[in-house]
Amino acid sequence: MAGIRGRDTRPERQIRSGLHRLGFRFRVHAAVPAGRPDVVLPKYRAVVFVHGCFWHGHDCDLFRWPGTRRAFWRQKIVANRKRDLAVRNAVRAAGWRQIVIWECAFKGKGKGKGTDALARTVERTAAWLRGGRRFAEIRGRHRH
Repeated sequence: MAGIRGRDTRPERQIRSGLHRLGFRFRVHAAVPAGRPDVVLPKYRAVVFVHGCFWHGHDCDLFRWPGTRRAFWRQKIVANRKRDLAVRNAVRAAGWRQIVIWECAFKGKGKGKGTDALARTVERTAAWLRGGRRFAEIRGRHRH
């Protein structure tokens, strides 16, 4: 696990690159009153969280509970979910807008995944930033 990145992951870099191409300027992992989100856009008073479906226990096709060390993984992923909720609440309380982008929105199996899905995800994020909504979430298909 020491080789697993906690920041600057490929999905984060892809989202940042797309937003930068559209003219958005931001800070990466900058401190806000509620932690260090993946992308901070002070001009929009907005933060972007890019969540990996496995590490954050998303209910999509990309998430599977590991078959070994089950208690360890359950404890770790449940703790990640609790921390995510606490951070989202703190960000909201501090008056920042926030969007959560799940990895499955542009990665994994299914129709429309890949470059087109990434471009759509970045466009949806840009539209949200330009709009006034306080919270948004971009996700892929749920598990059935």
